[in-house]
This record gives sequence, structure tokens and C-alpha cells, in this order.
Amino acid sequence: MKNITIGITDCSKYYEYKSWIENEPAIKIIKLSYLHNNLSDIQKCDGIILTGGHDIHPGLYNKPEYLEFCNTKNIDERRDEFEWKVLEQTKELPVLGICRGLQLANIFFGGTLIPDNIAFGKTDHTKIEEADDRYHDVKIKSNTLLKKITVAEIGEINSAHHQSADDVGKGLSINATSADGVIEGLEWKVPQEKSFLLLVQWHPERMTNQESIFSKNIKQAFLNAVRDNIQ
Repeated sequence: MKNITIGITDCSKYYEYKSWIENEPAIKIIKLSYLHNNLSDIQKCDGIILTGGHDIHPGLYNKPEYLEFCNTKNIDERRDEFEWKVLEQTKELPVLGICRGLQLANIFFGGTLIPDNIAFGKTDHTKIEEADDRYHDVKIKSNTLLKKITVAEIGEINSAHHQSADDVGKGLSINATSADGVIEGLEWKVPQEKSFLLLVQWHPERMTNQESIFSKNIKQAFLNAVRDNIQ
């Protein structure tokens, strides 16, 4: 099996993502971070994972008035800028975006965010307690990449976010929603002749059941896409 290199963007729970991917054979990991000033390392990567974490500054999607709904102590504009540049350089690489990764990619393609789900009429999607993710059902749309990957119409996923996608970015399409209408997944609207792109609002890397189709299948689909892309 040929070795592949996966770039994973830095965050406070970076090692959860690293362990999740490193558990598979023939994989090297590169941490991508503005702290390392290593944007050039993308040239060594065969695939990219955009991780969760900080709120994204609403100025990035031209809604600075939304700042009052954000956790301002949890905004890192240097990270926003660095990962924006990561996306600019990944047009030929498979990308898996998780939680904040979905939100940043949606903004990158011209979309916007709901800055706080509860304040904007949605149910609570944050953790039940500081250490425990919330779990709820998600509905998968037919004729989507996510449906092909999971072979499911409905299932249970974990949840730990207070922001979510609002207006969908150009070229993207919704592949999953929660009961209250929160966007739980995005992908290419027309995937032909494009690199793999799957964006999920949940955290497959830390689901209690790592054999879940919403964790294991997503990881394998991403890694398969990476290997296929380098052949």
C-alpha cells in the first residue's frame, strides 16, 4: 500500500483528529498551522482535513454585526486567514471538513453562517456538558455523495457547535439536515471533474461508536479518495 500524507489543520483537539487518521496504515500526518508558518507544506500533502474549534470572525462573510453572537474569546483571525489560504491551495486535493471546517469552506465559497443557533431560532446543538457531545438524528438527502458513503437515510450523529451554515456557498449543495433544519453536511452540487469534498457538521473523529457509518465510512471514503487521486 502506497504511503499518503494528510495535512490536518491545528486546533485545541488536534490530536483527536491525528489519532483517528493515524489508526489507518501507511499514513503520514503534517500539522498545518500559522504557528508553524508552514503553508508550503501543503505541497507535501495528498489530502486535507479542516478541523473544528474557534468561531469564525463574521467579518469574513460580511456580517460584522453578528460579532455580538459569537464567543469573542474563541475567535482567532490568524487561524481564519491561514486556513483560508489552505483552501486556496487545495483545489486539486481531497478535502474533509469537520464542524468549523464545514463552516469555513462554506464561507470560502461565498456562503454565510448562523452565528448562534439558539439566538436564531434553532435548537441547542452544543455539548450537553463540557466533556459530552450531544447526539441527535440527521436526515441524509438522496442522490448525494454522503448517501453513497453511508447508505443511510437517517442516523444518529454527535453535535458540539453553536454556529452553523446559513446561505450555502456557490457550487455547494446540502446533503444532510437535522430535524430543526440545521445544515449538517455539504458537498459539491456537481462533483464531476472535481476533487473529493465532503463537509460534515458533526465530529466523526470522536463519535462514541467509531464503527458508525457516520465515522468509519466517512474516514474510509476520504482516504480512498486520497489514494485514488494519486494513482
